[in-house]
Amino acid sequence: MFLHANILHLAGNMLYLYIFGDNVEDAMGHLTYLVFYLASGVGATFFHIASILYLSESYKGVLLHIPAIGASGAISGVLGAYLILYPRARIRTLIFTFIIAVVSVPAYIYIGFWFIYQLFFGILSLQQPASIAFWAHIGGFVTGMFLVKLAGVKPRRLYRYYYRWHPVYTPWVPG
Repeated sequence: MFLHANILHLAGNMLYLYIFGDNVEDAMGHLTYLVFYLASGVGATFFHIASILYLSESYKGVLLHIPAIGASGAISGVLGAYLILYPRARIRTLIFTFIIAVVSVPAYIYIGFWFIYQLFFGILSLQQPASIAFWAHIGGFVTGMFLVKLAGVKPRRLYRYYYRWHPVYTPWVPG
């Protein structure tokens, strides 16, 4: 959970923590959030190992000796908790179609599409191993959802901030 492949890998994980982690931490408290985060990472590891043990013998021997790096499994636990606590919160995201647009979608749609993507490629990785630990993401997500329900965490209110343009009046203008 504490090693990353490169700076982009670390930046991607930090972006997800920036978007989702602060609200989950506010709902849980600092110490509970730390324990929750680490437990989600351990749950993700167990799912990843189980997916490797499911593979054929030719892959199993090789993949059990390759370390899995990154905090994506633990961050997936944060996503699972966020989905339970704030399913209707709006997430601003970039959409790449014919034009590039910023849209605001409910968390259950954003995280739901993310989970379906992970599940689809996780199932494919059971046939042919991938370089991404999709089952760690799935395992962390499920572990996070389970732990937040088990702990009985209640969501805190999310405040909306409205940005308005206000003209600035200066009493003295040189000139």
